[in-house]
Amino acid sequence: MSQQMLPNYVGRFAPSPSGPLHQGSLVAALGSWLDARHHQGTWLIRIEDLDTPRNQPGAESHILRSLEAHGLNWDDTVVRQSERLPLYEAAIHQLSHEALVFPCACSRREIEDQGGIYPGTCRSGLPFGKVGRALRVRCAETTLQFIDRGLGPQSEKLAEQTGDFILKRADGVYSYQLAVVVDDIQQGVTQIVRGADLLRSTARQLFLYSAFDQTPPQYLHLPLVMSSNGQKLSKQNRAPALDDQSPIQNLYSALCTLHGALKVSMKEAPKESIADLLRWAIQNWAIPLQGASPIIWDASQMEFSHDHRVPHSAPSFLNSA
Repeated sequence: MSQQMLPNYVGRFAPSPSGPLHQGSLVAALGSWLDARHHQGTWLIRIEDLDTPRNQPGAESHILRSLEAHGLNWDDTVVRQSERLPLYEAAIHQLSHEALVFPCACSRREIEDQGGIYPGTCRSGLPFGKVGRALRVRCAETTLQFIDRGLGPQSEKLAEQTGDFILKRADGVYSYQLAVVVDDIQQGVTQIVRGADLLRSTARQLFLYSAFDQTPPQYLHLPLVMSSNGQKLSKQNRAPALDDQSPIQNLYSALCTLHGALKVSMKEAPKESIADLLRWAIQNWAIPLQGASPIIWDASQMEFSHDHRVPHSAPSFLNSA
């Protein structure tokens, strides 16, 4: 299937420095890089280091060295979320001005005991004797829709399936959902290519794009690499670090996971050099990925059209950039 070129493409890879890259994260990085290079776009690196207790000393430099060892070059200065805290605070201030933010005293355990979806306990005010510790955003009763470039139409009834979600945690850490949207807006990201485990985050992020009156990027969620016991390879599951001395083998394995996005068989892939293999993969990157495996997500929770809105003026939080 031929693929229409995406103009003014800006993509990104955003790892957390909680450990070195593993084979699963290489699949996400490679898919994002190939999509950007195929469309002659810009590819950025952002280090998502807000959750400081999880950060490991030296992990960031290890990640960057691994990307370089595998030929995945980036196009601009590396950005770190820890250096962008005023942006996130300004974004919360903007949402607060629009009466979309409220303090919440509920603990994670209390929410889990009530089914795992925030029931709106503090939405109309804190219960007597309670102190607001976290900040949540007030979600609208609406169905959020988009078209994933690989999985097709998707939708989620955010208020029912997730509920009002956290923007700033009780420990003062800005949430992933807020920071990633603020960063992507500020960096002009137009295409997000990432693992399918983040599919359920998309509705929350689309809601924030709407709250900031911004046009969202397009999304492409990639197959996951699974361990032998059926778990997704992840740093939390202690996935082994990439062997940077075997980049061609690692890249070939990652392309096998992404075979559904290639228009020719992996049997034709050159194995003589990193440059030859990556050049071949760029030329043969085709999408779609429908039916590619392994991939995990609960289709029963989703229904799914991308909101093609016209560009709007920059959100006011960018004035603090």
